[in-house]
Amino acid sequence: MAKCPGLIFVRPRFDVYREISTSIHAIFKRYSDLVEGVALDEAYLDVTENRQNIPYASTIARYIKTAIFEETQLTATAGVSINKFLAKMASGQNKPNGLTVILPEQAIAFVEQLLIEKFHGIGEVTAAKMHLLGIHTGADLKERSLLELTHHFGKAGQYYYKIARAEDDRPVEANRVRKSIGAETSFANDLSDVGQMLQELEQIAQIVEQRLEQHETRGRTLTLKVKFSDYQRLTRSKTMLAPISELSTIFEITKALFESIDLENRSIRLLGISLSNLDNAKQTQVIQLPLFENTGIIF
Repeated sequence: MAKCPGLIFVRPRFDVYREISTSIHAIFKRYSDLVEGVALDEAYLDVTENRQNIPYASTIARYIKTAIFEETQLTATAGVSINKFLAKMASGQNKPNGLTVILPEQAIAFVEQLLIEKFHGIGEVTAAKMHLLGIHTGADLKERSLLELTHHFGKAGQYYYKIARAEDDRPVEANRVRKSIGAETSFANDLSDVGQMLQELEQIAQIVEQRLEQHETRGRTLTLKVKFSDYQRLTRSKTMLAPISELSTIFEITKALFESIDLENRSIRLLGISLSNLDNAKQTQVIQLPLFENTGIIF
């Protein structure tokens, strides 16, 4: 606020976002029954066998992009490849409104040249640790043994070992049961003003409420997640006797948990809210996926 005193905050229009998201996911389902949603604006599709019997995943991606624009006037970016990891990486190559295809014969070379901090699933802290170990690219990561990676990174080391070889055997799960629903925001500039922190938390709470409504569920355990500027992480949780889903209640509990944290001389890089112990009527998730043989399309 000090740097931009004229800044105007506009409340998000979740009813509009939800309506458009529903329309886009309906377009996905014209082509595949295997649509796994990860967010309002992102999903994985497995189009190995598709409703239109189209032989090429890249063709389906083009049709979907065209339909999204014609019906919503929004552009979409798609990544197409042989598994989730590669499709996700492809989707980030040519934003906005791009379409990137990573063919099976290109997969290894693509991963080898990729900077480690660009890998999906490798954050800033892990990338920094890898740099200290002399791992800067996918080729460097591929040189490390499974034993070495699990020694330094625990169970995640198995994932890093596989993706360094362009391997990802995770299936597209069209009806994945969710254990929690939440949202979080990372800030380009660390927050030091408590009032702004609470304002951000209220906006995050609104997103959580919208996602609970989308999945027709409520939760009994609310967890507040905080990451400080020094990357220290902290969580605070509260479990209620009855499940909740209303914005006012979510924010009230979040605010109480937040105020229990000692913030003296500390700034914040990330805030998040999640609800678990879900009481579901509908536990399905929608995602944008990759397009290929065992083919993933991610939007």
